Amino acid sequence: MAAMIAAATAAAGAALSDLRALAFPVRCGACGGRAAGGGPLCAACEAAIPRLATPLCAACLVAERDPSGCTAHPRRRVWAAWVYDARAALVVHALKYDGRTDLAGGLGAALAAALPAAPAPEIVAPVPLHPSRRRERGYDQAALLAEAVATRAGAPCVPGLLARVRATPAQARLGPARRRANVAGAFAVTRPSWVRGRRVLVVDDVTTTGATLAACLAALEAAGAEPEGAALAWAA
Repeated sequence: MAAMIAAATAAAGAALSDLRALAFPVRCGACGGRAAGGGPLCAACEAAIPRLATPLCAACLVAERDPSGCTAHPRRRVWAAWVYDARAALVVHALKYDGRTDLAGGLGAALAAALPAAPAPEIVAPVPLHPSRRRERGYDQAALLAEAVATRAGAPCVPGLLARVRATPAQARLGPARRRANVAGAFAVTRPSWVRGRRVLVVDDVTTTGATLAACLAALEAAGAEPEGAALAWAA
């Protein structure tokens, strides 16, 4: 019964998103033109952004050739919809810094479409945003993406499932090794009993070295979960 309710809720959410797209056309997040079919991109930009067909390993920092992922680090698998090129950068910037929250539903749907059909996640959670950044933006872009992915997957989204337990300096100017050290042990699971033995998908907007997602996945694995990560784009 619970599965039927979740499936019906997901279908209703997708239908409502489609109706909104018809009533309020979305501008392309990359070029500003009319988006195709109410999605986040116009047809030209949609076709131009490179796709990533296989998962990443957040430990090895490489894209895997085998769709089953890295056998050495099975709990560090990360899926991404796009390769982070110039167009993808414009879309992410629009979502994160230009207040284009209207893009989140379509971008989340694109990310959900890049995930394997099975096994489906049982819980979806965003990478936690630093409170000061949330105050600056007025919203959490990773949480918006996670909610859209959860709707498509028919799974609950739990925004507060992961929490930062210590402050971390900005990652942008750090190399891979320093990024990993910067976020090691920085996250904790707030509801361990909820995740034990369950498939948990952690969502972020962009992954570069995989350090932040790897730290989140490590915290979930320590709590007994079966975690995977997902990011809209991979900045190779």
